[in-house]
Order: sequence, then C-alpha cells, then structure tokens
Amino acid sequence: MAFSAKQLRALRRQPDQRHIRTRIANGRELSYLEGWYAISEANRIFGFDGWSRETVESRCVLARENKGTFLAVYIARVRLTVAAEGTTVIREGHGTGEGRGISPGEVHDIALKAAETDATKRALATFGKPFGLELYRGQRPITAEKPLPSLPPIARDERGPVGFHPDDTTPIPRPSRFYGRRQDLVTHAPRLIPASPPTDSPTRIGKSSLTLAEPKRLRDKEHLKFVATQSCLVCGRQPSDPHHLRFAQPRAIGLKVSDEFIVPLCRGHHRELHQAGNEPAWWEKLNIEPLEVAKGLWEQTHPNAAGVPVSAATGATEAPS
Repeated sequence: MAFSAKQLRALRRQPDQRHIRTRIANGRELSYLEGWYAISEANRIFGFDGWSRETVESRCVLARENKGTFLAVYIARVRLTVAAEGTTVIREGHGTGEGRGISPGEVHDIALKAAETDATKRALATFGKPFGLELYRGQRPITAEKPLPSLPPIARDERGPVGFHPDDTTPIPRPSRFYGRRQDLVTHAPRLIPASPPTDSPTRIGKSSLTLAEPKRLRDKEHLKFVATQSCLVCGRQPSDPHHLRFAQPRAIGLKVSDEFIVPLCRGHHRELHQAGNEPAWWEKLNIEPLEVAKGLWEQTHPNAAGVPVSAATGATEAPS
C-alpha cells in the first residue's frame, strides 16, 4: 500500500458532521460537503505539496440571456495527482456548475469554478470516507440521537395553563382564521382572542405623513397603456415598452418607481438600458432628459390633476389634502 499508516487511518474516518450540508433537489434531500472543506481535508491528509489538481476539460453547455439576466452552465473534468511514498495515484472526476446574474463575465466565471469544484469533490470522494464517499448512498449517515428529556406535565385549569404568562404560548393563528369556529379557544384563552370580529378593512397609516416620509408610488394602468403607444425616445420605433426611470425615486425592495416616471423605449433599447448599469449616464450620453419627457407624458393623461396624486389602488385622482 502506497499511503502511510497515518494517512490510511485518516482515510477511514468519517467527515466531521459539522461540515455536512443539505439541500433540496427534485423533491429529495441531498447531503454534501462544501468544496473548501474537501480541499482542506486533502491538504491535511496528503500534504500541501503532496497532491495537485488539473482541469482536463471544461465546456459551456448552455448560455442564455433573458431581460438583462444571464444564465450559464458548464461541465468540467478534473484530474487529481497524489504522491504517496514514491508512487503516483491518479483519480478523475467530472462535475457541473451553474451561474446566474446580470454580468455575463461574472456568470461564466461562477459557473466554471462551480463545475471545477464539483469535479474535484467527486475525484476526492474516490479516496474514501473523509471526502464524503458515504454521502453518495443517497442519505446522510445515520447517527445515534440523544433522547429528548421528558418534561413534567403542565397543570391546567378552566382558564388554561397555571403559572404561565399569556405570552408564553406557541404562535396563535390570525383571528380571522378561526373566529366563530373555534369557540374552545375563546373559552379557554379569552385574553388572546378579540371580543369582536376583525374588520374587513383595517386602518392603515399613510407613510407620507410620517416624520421621515416615504415617496408616493402612484399606479395608473391607463397611463402605462398610453406610454406604450408612443414612439421610442431613441429610435422612434413603435410600439414601445413603458420603462420606469429607476433613479427618479429612492429604491425599495420589490417596488418600482411611481408611474409618473415612465418613458417609452423599444424592446431593443429597453434591454440595452437594463444592461448598461449606470442609467443616468446612459441617458446623458444620448443627450435626452427622460424626467422632462416623463413629466410631459403624465400631464397629457392627467391634464387637470396638477399637484393632485393618483390613487394607488384605482388610478382615480384624489382631492388634495
């Protein structure tokens, strides 16, 4: 046997349970070791200068772009060379990697590195247990679990648990889900259930009236349709996509800017703008003032609403406060 006795003992050990990760794929829970941990174990067992990795083949099998988002999928084949007391051991593995993002260069780089790492882990797994060979059985190794300590029974009376604060409970469903149907909850925990049924339209606080007011984000479907009928600001093509000027208002998670700030762009220039990254610089290069154009379009569909906002729910104008 080429490996030393110390290396053989290390190759017979299971990986540290703390470094085993799980993920869901096609409805199944898969266990795996992270790439950095597998390489660290190889350095520990074989030595930093006792093994090497070579990418024999790498190829992009899928590259796709959709609305400014790029996808790349790579496959790779990796060859490992391990020096063991005058003998050279060679193992190979193959793997795949996927990358997604808005930068095509970064997407391809991520996908290629992921494929090489996957191939390296599969090649290392041929050396035994510390590199996750047992994980390829389709389930994580079964380990003995310590039984949970038994808890004393909870004393109760007609009002509920004795000696517990009302907040010392598990999360309770919303009142609208069980009001009028779970009378036992109302009986045993009257302080946790409102005395009257919930209203259909709860009172909402207008964020524009707060000390640090949020900008209003108006919505008007008719105005969107109107802008879509206009010619592209760059090339004059029709029809156009209504483009929201992202720099017109502060960013918010999952929210576009107000429909006041939309301009018409053809599909090609719309895609080009989303790929540009710096939107103000893109408009400045074309010598176009998009905010002025957006203001003029808004005034065309709202000629009598100067200073009067549009309802975010219905699109109808509201009386000024």
